[in-house]
Amino acid sequence: MHSPDQVKGLNELSILEAHKVPLIVILGPTAVGKTELSIQLAESLNGEIISADSRLFYRGMDIGTAKPTPQDLERVPHHLINVADPDEIWTLARFKEEAKDAIYNVRSRGRLPFLVGGTGQYIRAVIEAWDIPEVSPDNSLRSALLNWSKELTPKGLHDRLKVIDPWAADRIDYRNVRRTIRALEVIFRTGRLFSTQRVQTVSPYNILRVGLTRSREEIYYRLDLRLDTMFDDGFVEEVKLLLDKGYSADLPSLSAIGYREIINYLHGEIALEDAIAQIKRKTRVFVRRQSNWFKLNDPDIHWFEVVPNTKQEIQALIREWITTESDRI
Repeated sequence: MHSPDQVKGLNELSILEAHKVPLIVILGPTAVGKTELSIQLAESLNGEIISADSRLFYRGMDIGTAKPTPQDLERVPHHLINVADPDEIWTLARFKEEAKDAIYNVRSRGRLPFLVGGTGQYIRAVIEAWDIPEVSPDNSLRSALLNWSKELTPKGLHDRLKVIDPWAADRIDYRNVRRTIRALEVIFRTGRLFSTQRVQTVSPYNILRVGLTRSREEIYYRLDLRLDTMFDDGFVEEVKLLLDKGYSADLPSLSAIGYREIINYLHGEIALEDAIAQIKRKTRVFVRRQSNWFKLNDPDIHWFEVVPNTKQEIQALIREWITTESDRI
């Protein structure tokens, strides 16, 4: 038996749950097939897609990010793609709020929102409702920290972060200089540990998490094919055009895997074959790091190996989940 206070609390929780927005999350590593499968699912289930891939924000960065094609974007409405120029800063806090607005707008039209992406931090910020303070970028401080990283090496800068904020450092790969710098920037600007400024709150969504997986060998094979297609489609020319437009090679957006290596090639620092080899190696490392964000043994994620009938299986799961949600509410 529940006490009157417990019953009241349960009733309030039921009311809160009933007003949550349904959200389908499609997640998985790079090149697993999220783009095509999520489009097919959204087409069949009256859905729209909110991108949770931080590389897709930027206009003019299409080939190197494997951005959905214009034909893909016509099939299903997409949100948070081509929303910024390469020299604009999109913080995690801004993304979370923009994603929330997009999700509510999709639902207000009676459609089903799909949050799709491979950037684990961005997905978790939305579905776990992180309370992230908006700390505006300080370009002079960032420049000083970048120079410090060059003096100390990325590992040396990361070691300094570990001394100040071990919890944050443990969750940032030392090779990701941009994130290390951001953590230190927030610490120095606010006087508080970076790790204490991301508080998980009550999620406003009823969430169905769907994970896509393939064997590591198959993903590597698909990555190699994708890279070949990128160069055939004009990846080098895309990077050159961005530089010709005056975008600095030091922009965070142009530090993405692929762009940095092609910039080095265009600057005559490495041969094209070496740039391609570096892109392949770094992308494979990135795929392995992505697996640290979402585990195959996570009971909240429904994992599917991508095979010919995967769409039908996931579609059936979503329809059953929608029915269950409707009955519960």
